[in-house]
Amino acid sequence: MMGEKTPVALLLSGRGSNATALIEACTAPDFPARICLVLSNNPDAPGLDMARKAGLPTKAIDHRPFKKDRAAHEQAIHASLLEAGAEAVCLAGYMRLLTPFLTTEWAGKMLNIHPSLLPSFPGLHTHERALEAGVRIHGCTVHLVTEGMDEGPILGQAAVPVLPGDTADLLAARVLREEHRLYPRALRHFLDKAAPSCQAETALLVA
Repeated sequence: MMGEKTPVALLLSGRGSNATALIEACTAPDFPARICLVLSNNPDAPGLDMARKAGLPTKAIDHRPFKKDRAAHEQAIHASLLEAGAEAVCLAGYMRLLTPFLTTEWAGKMLNIHPSLLPSFPGLHTHERALEAGVRIHGCTVHLVTEGMDEGPILGQAAVPVLPGDTADLLAARVLREEHRLYPRALRHFLDKAAPSCQAETALLVA
């Protein structure tokens, strides 16, 4: 018999398309996670409405009243995660740089998805940078969150070809489709311990 599902919280700042993919995956009876909280730093995030329509608990902790006290904002987030009973956290379009407080409290239990094949192109504007660099293969990566930005152990990757005439928007759309497939798969493997956490599961996808 399948064991009890692991309670997982999602952090987002915007529309939450990767959050949607994770929520849909969690509806499967054999998926090892259930969403215990969808939390945003943006009270107007469309992803919160999406989660509410799915019948999930949501919470907004606006970062603006905290001004520059990022640690205090993260302490409020941490308290909410604990209250919700979260045992793992997935960043799904969470657009705030984390301080060592939160990365330490959730070390080994916080996942993120990044739109490049790390370690190439950490940070922002990955698709533009990939095109400027002339790479022939681009993609996305699920990794554990550490204090260093986009430096944590890789849990899985999916690759897409860079096609002649690609723009950043075209490439981003192709990568996003693979993000929606990869993130649930990587979370399942992470929770099932089906693959070593530092070993990449790479799928080369052709058009």
